[in-house]
Amino acid sequence: MVSWPDCSRWIPPVFVFTSMPLVPSAVRTQGADSNYPHLAGEPTDHAIGRSRGGVTTKVHALTDGLVRPVSLLLSVGQAGDNPVLEPLRETYRGQQNAKRVFTLLAGKAYSHPSTRARLRARGIKNVIPERIDQKQHRKNKGQHGGRPPRFERDLYKTRNTVERGFSRFKQWRGIATRYDKYALTYQGGVLLASTIIHHKPIEETRPSYPKSERAS
Repeated sequence: MVSWPDCSRWIPPVFVFTSMPLVPSAVRTQGADSNYPHLAGEPTDHAIGRSRGGVTTKVHALTDGLVRPVSLLLSVGQAGDNPVLEPLRETYRGQQNAKRVFTLLAGKAYSHPSTRARLRARGIKNVIPERIDQKQHRKNKGQHGGRPPRFERDLYKTRNTVERGFSRFKQWRGIATRYDKYALTYQGGVLLASTIIHHKPIEETRPSYPKSERAS
């Protein structure tokens, strides 16, 4: 997510697309062919997967300090969060925001050495808490474990905006519970909801912090 306290009136364009690559459909052994037409850009799995909660679709989002989504991606429900961070960030950077400076605020799911290395290589400041197992592994290596990553606790408290952003999404029944067969149809509803949210921003109530971006 990105906080822009000095430009709250500017509404950047929002792009949404499915992040699942097209894969060959399974070979049919019996029964008739599907009645559904093959839409361009539609993944063969329709961004529908199976996780602990059953058949699900996951919405990945970057949300700004005004609780507005600025970048969105769809994936199957069992997909991990960390692998989607890079394409999610690239989607945001492609929205005429290539030169914008921000700080990425993300949860422990994104605490991975490769993720931190990519962010450092791109000069992106980040506030990501370290997982307990990673802390223990570093301590076990002693002086060769290196220094712990920098973590600004007060700044990290503002990451609640992404949870609030998803709560705003859940006000739409069709978004909270997917009824659409096609991922393209569902993402259209997600895009419509995000557009409405952009026109009804919630003013930031916490103290002002440096421009930041949160992910979930």
